[in-house]
Amino acid sequence: MSTTRTTLRSEIERFLKQKIPLTKAMGVRVRSIRPMTLEAPLKPNRNHLQTAFGGSINALATLAAYAFLWLELREDSTAHVVVAESSIRFRRPIRGLIRAICLPPDPVAVAMLKPSLAHTGRARIRLHVEIKENRFVAAEFEGNFVAIHASRNRHTFGRAPARG
Repeated sequence: MSTTRTTLRSEIERFLKQKIPLTKAMGVRVRSIRPMTLEAPLKPNRNHLQTAFGGSINALATLAAYAFLWLELREDSTAHVVVAESSIRFRRPIRGLIRAICLPPDPVAVAMLKPSLAHTGRARIRLHVEIKENRFVAAEFEGNFVAIHASRNRHTFGRAPARG
């Protein structure tokens, strides 16, 4: 593994732990950046049945997609990444290490991110994540993610701020 990839993995983990504290409690680790793969141990993410808690599975999937988009846009420090909409389908219980793999999106969609962000201050992309235990798909996640320039981000995502 190259030093650059190791450095990027560490940078992503550090960013997630600083900006999204839940990742620390979940024990999230970046296993790979191509494809973006995050892992979390079962113990802090288990439910009363000793299987992975659905909320933890959903959170790890969201984080894998978020980390993919953050990596693509990391050179633009003014870009804020948010999930606009998501859905998940649970297929089987997870009884061990939880692994979320952000599937490579359409290269054209990825290529349009930076120009769209530069031109309109916003960029959208639909991302798919498989959550696996060993080689079996345990859940499937889809999410619409949005990158917004900080100057346009008023936590309203394009709408005028409410006035009180």
